Amino acid sequence: MSESPSQQSPDDGPHSQEIRHAHIGALVPQHVARGVFTTGAVVLQGQHEFIVDFLLRMQQPQQVVSRIVIPPPVVSQFIAALQDNLKRYEDRFGPVHMPVQPTPAQPQQRQSAEELYSTLKMGEDVQSGTYANAVMIGHSPTEFSFDFITTFFPKSSVSARVFMATANAKRLLESLLHSFQQYQQRLRNPPPPTPPADYEQPEGDWPPGL
Repeated sequence: MSESPSQQSPDDGPHSQEIRHAHIGALVPQHVARGVFTTGAVVLQGQHEFIVDFLLRMQQPQQVVSRIVIPPPVVSQFIAALQDNLKRYEDRFGPVHMPVQPTPAQPQQRQSAEELYSTLKMGEDVQSGTYANAVMIGHSPTEFSFDFITTFFPKSSVSARVFMATANAKRLLESLLHSFQQYQQRLRNPPPPTPPADYEQPEGDWPPGL
């Protein structure tokens, strides 16, 4: 999970390419190679996974252009890799300048997930998401790139490729950190188990003998 250049494998045909970094090599299918551009991301927590929805909000209707499903241990690695890449970026190109948001005349109430997704278009090909258990991150002077990878036997493959502006990559890191901290808090303080709807509390002493 670190900065990764792309290169054409001489053994591959015209319909695929391969990326290599350190001990990871992954096939890049033709339909994934061009990638998608995104202007922001929403990080959601499922019961056993994290969901990262990459959005394109430059036109109407606003769209979810890629949905990535990541297991929690990989999210921790993703955060560390993105932190490392942002540090390398700033060491080379200087601080990331975040756009200044105009102060609204009236305080804006935070939008709920239901309100947000009611304004987003999500195609059937995106709805179920793309699983990834590894990610490679790279950057140019103006953009960050993310290759999300499924490392399944016998060959790893890039399942999604996403590009975003550097400032939005920093926002993505903030969202990942916030969501992962909530997840860790939930693990430390799990909610009490709830019985099934058809469960009836037995009468009498329970456990027996108390």
